[in-house]
Order: sequence, then C-alpha cells, then structure tokens
Amino acid sequence: MAGAQSDRKGATPTLEDVARLSGVSTATVSRCLNSPNRVSEAARTRVLSAVAELGYSPNFGARALAAKRTNTIGAIIPTMENAIFARALQAFQEELRQNGVTMLVASSSYKPELEAEQIRTLVARGADGLLLIGHQRDPSLYEFLEKQGVPVLVAWVHDPNVNRLSIGFDNRAAMAEMTREVIAKGHHRLAMISAETEHNERARERIRGAKDVLTDAGLGGSDLPVIETGNRIDGGAAAFEAHMQADPAPTAVLCGNDVLAIGALAKAREMGLAVPEDVSITGFDDLEIARFTSPPMTTVRAPHQEMGREAAKMLVQMVNGEAPDQREPLKTTISLRGTLAPPKV
Repeated sequence: MAGAQSDRKGATPTLEDVARLSGVSTATVSRCLNSPNRVSEAARTRVLSAVAELGYSPNFGARALAAKRTNTIGAIIPTMENAIFARALQAFQEELRQNGVTMLVASSSYKPELEAEQIRTLVARGADGLLLIGHQRDPSLYEFLEKQGVPVLVAWVHDPNVNRLSIGFDNRAAMAEMTREVIAKGHHRLAMISAETEHNERARERIRGAKDVLTDAGLGGSDLPVIETGNRIDGGAAAFEAHMQADPAPTAVLCGNDVLAIGALAKAREMGLAVPEDVSITGFDDLEIARFTSPPMTTVRAPHQEMGREAAKMLVQMVNGEAPDQREPLKTTISLRGTLAPPKV
C-alpha cells in the first residue's frame, strides 16, 4: 500500500483516505470500525492496515456533535488510594464497554467542593451520565444535573427513603449482621474503627448498624468506642493501638472496611497480640487480599462486581431515555475466616 496515501500533504487522514487506500467504500470502513463482526475478515484486514498506515483516528467529536452523544459516562469515586472501589469500577467499565461506552473516572478525595467541580467538568466535557457514590451532596448539584439533562445514578448505598435511583446494599444491615456474629461468639467488649464519617454516609450507617445490635443485646450500643480515621492501613493500625490501650481492652474490634482491618491486624502482630486468640478483628468489603492475610480475614462480603455491572446497565438505560426500576438492595454475606473466635475465658 506504500505510496497510496492521500495527496493532501500534512493533512489529517480522513475516512475517505482510509476507504481509498483499502479499496473499499466509506460505509465498509465505518462498519469495520464500529461493528467489525459485520465485515469480512479480508476487508477488515485491509481497512485496519490502512488505518495503521495512515495513522487515522475517528473524529469522535464530530460524531458526538451529530448524535448529541459522546458515548462516555463519568464516575466520581471518593479515593483511588486503596482497592475499596476498584472491583466495582472494573465491572462497571467492562459492562459499559459491551455497550460501546467509555468510562471517565475522577477521585474527589472525600472533598465535597472537589466533587462538585468534577461533576461540572465532566458535564462540560459531554459526559452522557454520571455514577456517584452515596446520596449526600448539595441539592443544587442534583438540580444542576437535572437542568443539564444528565442522568445520575448513586451507588454503594440503598436508602428507600431517598427518591433517587441507586444501586447498592444496606450498609447498616450489613454491619449489624457482622456484629451479631461477633456477639454470638461470646464477645461483650467491642470497639470499632471507622472511616471518617463526615461526608460519608456509608461509614455512618455501618456504625449505626453495630450500635443497633449492641443496644438490642443490652451491651450499651451508645457506649461503643469508635475511632474514626482515614481509609489507610496506617490509620487502622494507629486506631487499633489506641483501642487496645483501654482498660479493659476490647476482645473484638470491628473495622469499617478491610483496609482498616489489615492495619489493625498488622498492629496486633507488632504488639505481640495473637489474632484471634487475644483479640478478634473483622473487616468489611471482602477485598481479594482479605483471603491472604495471616490469619485470613473474617469480613462482610459486599457485592461489588454485581453492583458495578448493574450500575452500568441502569445508566445506559437512563442515557437512552429509558426509566429503569429502582433495584432491591443487593445482598451481603459474612465471610467467616480466621480472625474471629470466642474470647479467652
């Protein structure tokens, strides 16, 4: 094909250039790039060879202008510093790709003002829809998105009292189930390590779930010692050490996520405490690493992959003008492993 390039020296290669070089129609080039399974292998080979030789890139901007659609969906998560959100976002992206949609992702660092800026930026860049984490934000942002005609779906929570589409699980009920499991093992002195609750309703609901069960069991839910910290391993370690300095020390420490629990487990080892013989530790999320700690972590298994897939399906429907039904809360389960056992007598 050498020498068959466009005569427009220095010009950006066009669809017509690709068609001329590969010896097919522009319609065939378009089908090859958008629906390759509809084109013969021989034609596809010629087209892709021409694309590579010319350095052709489809003009998505022009296509988006014509269709009033960019085929991009934005996702704003609170943090990229750990794996808490990774599994769901991977499933979300894979499902979007099956529908020909690209994901744009941003991290707000748990700062409402930064999230607001990112929402407006993604809308300005033409995002067809947005995935946001949790319901809590200034109502004016929801009003802005409605005026702009940009659908928004909230994930990681399920609150039947909020009239807004969401996909997630009941954080309060999930932590309550774990707390009941801990009490059933015979623990009466519990403490909790939580992510910071400001601007984080998921963390607040998990604390409430633990307190609910302790209150019902007559163990003083309102007196549950809770230390809030950033979602980092070192934060979990420092909080665990502080809890264990109490007199009497807790026999079980509930952690609001696996990252904090891993920090607690590391600090227990550093302090010479055997887990679960001296103290039990539980997590939340069931990240992959939870199965490989020593001992393996007892934790709440959250349905991250299912949530990511369903979120993508719902947002694609919303962008297409359809109205998906509000989903029932996704189910969480308890992964019982080696960090929870009855306390010493």
